[in-house]
Amino acid sequence: MLSKRTRCWRAAAAAAAGALPCLAFPAPALWWFAYVALVPWMLLLRSAPTGRRAALEGWLGGAGFILAVHHWLLPSLHVFLLLVAALLGLLWIPWALLVREFLGGVPEPGRATAALFLVPAGWLLSELARSWQGLGGPWGLLGASQWQVPPALRLASVGGVWLVSLVVVAVNCGLVLLIAVPGARVPAVAGVTGCAVLTGVVWLWAARPEVSGTLRVAVVQPGLVADGPDSAGLRFAAGERLTRSLAGQPVDLVVWGESSVGADLAARPDLSRRLASLSAEVGAPLLVNVDARRPAGTAAAPVAAPAPQPEGGIYKSSVLIGPRGPTGDRYDKMRLVPFGEYIPARSLLGWATSVGKAAEEDRQRGRTPVVMGLPGRPGVRLGPLVCFESAFPDMSRRLTRDGAALLVAQSATSSFQHSWAPAQHASLAALRAAEDGRPVVHTTLTGISEVHGPSGERIGPALPTSASAAQVYEVPLARGTTFYVRFGDWPVGVALALLAAYCTVEGARSLRLRKPAPEPTTPPARTARG
Repeated sequence: MLSKRTRCWRAAAAAAAGALPCLAFPAPALWWFAYVALVPWMLLLRSAPTGRRAALEGWLGGAGFILAVHHWLLPSLHVFLLLVAALLGLLWIPWALLVREFLGGVPEPGRATAALFLVPAGWLLSELARSWQGLGGPWGLLGASQWQVPPALRLASVGGVWLVSLVVVAVNCGLVLLIAVPGARVPAVAGVTGCAVLTGVVWLWAARPEVSGTLRVAVVQPGLVADGPDSAGLRFAAGERLTRSLAGQPVDLVVWGESSVGADLAARPDLSRRLASLSAEVGAPLLVNVDARRPAGTAAAPVAAPAPQPEGGIYKSSVLIGPRGPTGDRYDKMRLVPFGEYIPARSLLGWATSVGKAAEEDRQRGRTPVVMGLPGRPGVRLGPLVCFESAFPDMSRRLTRDGAALLVAQSATSSFQHSWAPAQHASLAALRAAEDGRPVVHTTLTGISEVHGPSGERIGPALPTSASAAQVYEVPLARGTTFYVRFGDWPVGVALALLAAYCTVEGARSLRLRKPAPEPTTPPARTARG
């Protein structure tokens, strides 16, 4: 039995070890560290004396991971972030139990080999569960730490960020076997080598996007404006001034960031006229983002058949503006930021508004993705995303399947200006571009704004958080379909199938062990007669 001092030491070590992978993400962006970051945590879990202890240390490590990766939310959520981390940390308990089961003690080669498949699958299960929007969405997936590594981006084009996460965890698992289980060196080396061979095969044989022309896209980043009742007007004026500086340059599209327009254009026709005038002046349509209250019954986009009319309320909408005003294409944000844009179960958790900067009023959700035609460029269609929607692989994949040639993410991270958040958010554009084989334009109000080509490579310079600028990018378009767009989240299906098979085998084994042995039958005694 562990002493109280040892229990306390192990608990603190679990939380600290779980936090280590945060260094692989921006802003430190030590991508290589991801391949060893889980080793201390896994070594601790494998030495847990009981399953209950492993579950506790898995929970504490998971909470430490959430706190470390999302620490920049602390000024907004305050103590509520600790509760969120404690809740989400529970998702790592199954993984922790798998680590102890397959890596604990002295596993024989068969068990060590199984660990190289089931331990990564268990990690992916936790990532899948917390990727549900209600639990915060897929922010901080381990595979996303590899956004600047070309071979990893090629893996993403085949199996999405999920396949990259599986490979990263498998390498960590192999290293744990090499360090702690000398008798399992053969499967450990085979596992790490297999990850390298898989990456090499994908690098050599996976289809690369076929470039089919270019698009000149201007990103307008107004920079910080003073908070106050006039902040929306000051931001609009800054965007207007920067956009006007593009006049005379050949531009196909101008993109503004999230919440760049603070009033409904139907209620403020003067703003609509100013935007139309800008479009005519620069000779290109503008994709702006309206963050405002809208009256009920205003459809999100032209529809061929009658559809339910939207409710009144505050929407965040991507709106395309031409020289004659709005073109009619508009996308309403579908996936809202928990607590930032709505409060889940407000009747129960509404007190969060009293301890942090939680949403005082729930914003309204859009109903369907929208792909917009680009005026002046027949055949080129845009797929808009708003803010943290760029973290969801399924959303950009859906837009690509619907015909989008360019993915545009409009964002605003000014609330977290001097933290890791802008860099973390911008890095997601590289993953989405590689997964879908489509360029991604990530435009923000205050940085970091970036453009990534259809293989995930960065195009041109990024606009840092200190910049107030309009930058034109020569964006390569691409045709073709990646393996991920065609087959979707197949690594998730494989991981779940492996875990289901393991549970089935273990369940059958438990039933056999619990089944009572048959009582021995003895022949009836015979009575001797004399």
